[in-house]
Amino acid sequence: MCGRYNFSKESSSEMVQAVLENLQSRQIEVKTGEVFPGDVAAVIASNRKLEPQAFGMKWGYQLPDGKLIFNARSETAAQKAMFADGMRQRRCLVPADSYYEWQKNGQRKQKYEIEPSGSEGFLLAGIYRMEQGRAVFSILTKDPVESIAFIHNRMPVILPKDAMTDWLNPKYNGIEILSSAVSDMRFLAC
Repeated sequence: MCGRYNFSKESSSEMVQAVLENLQSRQIEVKTGEVFPGDVAAVIASNRKLEPQAFGMKWGYQLPDGKLIFNARSETAAQKAMFADGMRQRRCLVPADSYYEWQKNGQRKQKYEIEPSGSEGFLLAGIYRMEQGRAVFSILTKDPVESIAFIHNRMPVILPKDAMTDWLNPKYNGIEILSSAVSDMRFLAC
């Protein structure tokens, strides 16, 4: 599960800075710092010319009862009615510097900041849909890699930057692209 991630204005990542500059040049405001479900966040999706472009989208599909579904299991998303269209033709990438997860220790929870080893920004695989004329997204999750499995039983799917254009292109099979997910992770207790 991915319930928060960091998208920092002070990031050393060239990719994160390029996304921020693109959004600012178009006067699109997004949440920076620690991003929560329900926030309007920076995402990369295909524009009408099928070129990657930065957008601001709300994080979480809203159910009729108001509950937000902000993650989707990558293993089953293509078969679920809520996520199938996103897997077929509405894929996005969520730029981030790190993400957060909590390990339960009895009554206490330990917060961890997690990122790929050697990372200077990375891309979370996501899908989106339209709700009341506005794009909203969910982050795809998978079983955790061994090095962080003790923290939580799920992790976001992190794609290598060279998979970006394939993931955003609906002509390619999304399930096959997800198999290229990054697996070398490091963590820091907060």
